[in-house]
Amino acid sequence: MYSRLRSNFRLSIITLLGASAVLGITPFALYRFWQGTILAGLIDLSILVSICGAVVYAWRTSDTYRSGFFLAIVACGGGVAVATVQGEVGLFWLYPSLITSFFLTVAPVAVLINLAAVMALIIHGAAFSSHEQMWSFVTTAIVVSCCAYVFALRNENQRARLEQLATLDPLTGIKNRRSMDRELTAAVASHRRNGLSYALTLLDLDHFKRINDQFGHSVGDEVLVEFVSLLERHTRKSDQLFRYGGEEFVLLLPGVDESGLQAVMNHLQHSLRRSLKSPAGPVTASIGIALLRQGDDAASWLARADEALYQAKAAGRDRIIYAEALAPVTVAG
Repeated sequence: MYSRLRSNFRLSIITLLGASAVLGITPFALYRFWQGTILAGLIDLSILVSICGAVVYAWRTSDTYRSGFFLAIVACGGGVAVATVQGEVGLFWLYPSLITSFFLTVAPVAVLINLAAVMALIIHGAAFSSHEQMWSFVTTAIVVSCCAYVFALRNENQRARLEQLATLDPLTGIKNRRSMDRELTAAVASHRRNGLSYALTLLDLDHFKRINDQFGHSVGDEVLVEFVSLLERHTRKSDQLFRYGGEEFVLLLPGVDESGLQAVMNHLQHSLRRSLKSPAGPVTASIGIALLRQGDDAASWLARADEALYQAKAAGRDRIIYAEALAPVTVAG
């Protein structure tokens, strides 16, 4: 639970709003029923139930965009309703709603929701005792919304940047091991749910340490970047490439059968032999492949591919070994 809140900003905002609604709105709803203002109490109760329902939906489905949009409408719409019924006192409930909407949904949508809320109050007019009060409220509401917009936009940019740093390899620009772990788990779940086939390929550049030792890490980096570029040119858009560590890479291929996979990997191996160069000459790769089997989890699947890669390197490198056979499919040419 805590890990989901840490990793999902919008879910944390939705959960915080739900907790605030229970703690903040419930006493007012009870007080208004006790005071005899039934309509105001029913509005508060409706807002509370709607918010709690949206929080439960967000946790069960992880669909924070729809639930966030719904909550933004409920919060602002409820604020308008309370202000209309309660008058000047109810206006104060709208300010937190105007701020929260920018964290519940995307900024352009939040702007429209906030404008609609303010316009509804202006058109109805019952919440204001004078024109001066109305325009004072409109001005402060706009200022609050603008500040929230700037803060939310900056926060979104920073989170996107942090997400990029956390999931992408800085040298090659492809996904890193953290992303790989998540995608392998998702592939296993997809296979169990609908039977979609997957192949996991580990690729290790042969004698890469020699390149770094003889020509420096900058040359080695250039070889890695070119290697990734070559892989991307010879794989499908649906295939996913990850940097596993150092000169090791992982290629996840969905929807492949065994015969088609062999043709693809043989073609990829020949392309590497022909095109990947270093100052010391051609650069080859050892390749281990494992098809996803029933009963596999992400760790066991990866371990089988890693064992196949080990066998490819032990057999003389520049080999493709399938975990299912643990025998060379091609030999060095």
